[in-house]
Amino acid sequence: MPRESRSGMPALAASIALILGSGMAAAQDAPPTARRKSAETAAGAGAGATVAAAATVPATVAAQGNPAEEPVEEKSEPDDSAAADPAPVEESGDDDAEPVQSQTPTSTEQGQTPMSEAFGPPSRREMIRQQRKAALEATKYNIHLRTFYLDRDKFDDSQSEAWAAGGWVGLKTGYFRNRLALGATGYLSMPVYAPDDKDGTLLLQPGQDGYAVIGEIYGDFRITDQVHANLGRKGYDTPYINRNDVRMSPNTFEAYSITGLHGGQDGAAEWRWGVGYFDKIKERNSDEFVSMSEDAGADVDRGVYAFGGNYKKGDFSLGAVNYYSDDIINIFYTEARYAVPLSEKTRLQFAAQYTDQQSTGDDLLNGSDFSADQYGLKGELGWGPALFSVAWTSTGNETATQSPWSGYPGYTSVQVEDFNRAGEDAWMLRAAYNFQGVPGLSTYALYVNGNDPEGDTTYAKEEFDFNLQWAAPAGTWQGLALRFRYAVVDQDDPGSSNLNDLRLIVDYVPPGF
Repeated sequence: MPRESRSGMPALAASIALILGSGMAAAQDAPPTARRKSAETAAGAGAGATVAAAATVPATVAAQGNPAEEPVEEKSEPDDSAAADPAPVEESGDDDAEPVQSQTPTSTEQGQTPMSEAFGPPSRREMIRQQRKAALEATKYNIHLRTFYLDRDKFDDSQSEAWAAGGWVGLKTGYFRNRLALGATGYLSMPVYAPDDKDGTLLLQPGQDGYAVIGEIYGDFRITDQVHANLGRKGYDTPYINRNDVRMSPNTFEAYSITGLHGGQDGAAEWRWGVGYFDKIKERNSDEFVSMSEDAGADVDRGVYAFGGNYKKGDFSLGAVNYYSDDIINIFYTEARYAVPLSEKTRLQFAAQYTDQQSTGDDLLNGSDFSADQYGLKGELGWGPALFSVAWTSTGNETATQSPWSGYPGYTSVQVEDFNRAGEDAWMLRAAYNFQGVPGLSTYALYVNGNDPEGDTTYAKEEFDFNLQWAAPAGTWQGLALRFRYAVVDQDDPGSSNLNDLRLIVDYVPPGF
């Protein structure tokens, strides 16, 4: 007689009650661990014990890799008195349960695996658990520490100065069921040195106050490997709606978007496209999301519809994007680039851009109808570790172009000035160099000259910028970046002095993040 038969009739009776009361589907389909636990529970219950068990089933099949199956109904659990007459079945919504295959009992002993079950794929329940585990294990964490000092002496001899410390911490999971990933990021900026009478650096909130905000919390839905939908609050990067990460934390947006990326491998052409609705924005030094129209300067709630695409083939690219906000503004932007390799280490690149802006609907932004545009051209020569650039922009005479939700994309927009006032033409010379003897060390210097724009109270300006940056290579200080930026802006107004802008920035991303 097998060992279990000698353990006594009470345990055997309890086991039979378990089998009859809960239905053989659960006993047959349960994994070995579940069958072992059920037998142990029954053995400890004693004679006459009432045993309850439930078997649930999935309503749908996992999204990936499984053929469609009909929904399976759940068997309601009867008590001992109704064991011979099971209750009607009901549908279950538990995706983790396994389907009921049969009401026939099994003769397989605890701890045994029949040959018919050997070498098979994992059960659906095990597959779901594995997918969840893989998604959690694929979670990427982001820790970025930053300290920033800014000191600006303005044309009217007033001063803005602050030193802030903070950064951001975030994560993005892998894709659950190969379909949905979740992300979130929190931002912090706290004053280290912030005189009350020197407000205005945008490193802190007005009044030199610190802030903390959940700037990103979103879902990333993978429609296909090439097409994704994002819903919630996150950062975006387009010419006129972008992060503009030049202070302590970037802009983020409450938006609903679909983007696609196709081709681009093995020399094939690459297509990028996107469409979305941007409802709100969190500015760089804010802890609140406000409507896009309010941030632009209108006392109404309006969002922005955006759509665009970019084509790239080899050294040629062409793209365009349009932003429309009802009663506020329409912005159209297009840009083309083309590069000509001259040798292994030398190449020429040419670029052209155009912006057109129009008031829309009831003209609620400025209170009247307006129109603005700007053209830009740029040429660059890459020569080994050096890059030389020359650029020119021209703004229409009627109105200055605007960039209410991002940094300005004009080729002559630099550290302080955008050179986009009505009737303003500007040209730029720039030289950059990556030092070969000191890995991670780079520098650039530039000069922009703008002519007299339209208006009796505006004056011609010129700006000189210098940048020195070191990003630590692999080793002890990997993840550390130091940056020094200095700008001088001179204008022809005889009644004002120069503007001086000094910035010291330290970023640190711990290894592995």
